[in-house]
Amino acid sequence: MGYRLLVLFTFFFNVGVFAQELPVKKEAVFQPGEVLQYKLKYGFITAAEGTLKVLNTDLKFDNKSTYRLSVDAQTSGTFDIFYKVRDHYDSYIDKAELTPYFYVENVREGGYRRADKARFNQDSRKVVSNRGNFTGPTNQTFDLVSAYYFSRSLDVNKIKIGDEFKLNYFLGDGINQLSIEFVGREVVNSKLGNIRCLKFSPSIQPGRIFRKDSKLYLWITDDGNRVPVKAQVEILVGSVTMEIKSAQGLKFPLAKAN
Repeated sequence: MGYRLLVLFTFFFNVGVFAQELPVKKEAVFQPGEVLQYKLKYGFITAAEGTLKVLNTDLKFDNKSTYRLSVDAQTSGTFDIFYKVRDHYDSYIDKAELTPYFYVENVREGGYRRADKARFNQDSRKVVSNRGNFTGPTNQTFDLVSAYYFSRSLDVNKIKIGDEFKLNYFLGDGINQLSIEFVGREVVNSKLGNIRCLKFSPSIQPGRIFRKDSKLYLWITDDGNRVPVKAQVEILVGSVTMEIKSAQGLKFPLAKAN
């Protein structure tokens, strides 16, 4: 159960993007020093927690400056007693284009251990990893961490209900695509207050976790930050909800409802 919850936690962070080259704002909506904390609830029980950080780094790729995006995820409470998870992910992205150069993950889940890494070359659409070499359909392919931050900086001011976006992302041993529909706008009550949000519905595949009729919903702040505030999905047994705990170092004021 711990592993599945952490997969859901990572999956919740991916807001979709257009299949063609995407319109990104001139400046990123995030900045070094931003720290976001989330909790993942299984029913009423907090099962896992996660922290996302934007960091400056001196590391360069192709002589280009980068941000280091760092994610830590771990089980908590009763889940931590029966199935301890300590996962760490790093993605190094171009400061201007916001596309990834290098991705590394260190997974510790129960007695299972995995250390993967991948090098991205967007011009040739190639991803070279320790699991093999892969070719993406466009020159914008992401790991799960960089996809989240890139998506936040998209220009969606003219988005309409029913618009659908697509995201190409590398995960494990292949490149996949995720479709997401814009549903509308809602006010969400959160630890940060009542926040005006954009609501999306990503596509999900029925299987060991999701039911055939499962719907996944994701709420993003309707302001300059585009921070995920909440996500919710029904699984085979019960439901899973992601909620924001805290947000520090945001670049813009939050869209608080009156």
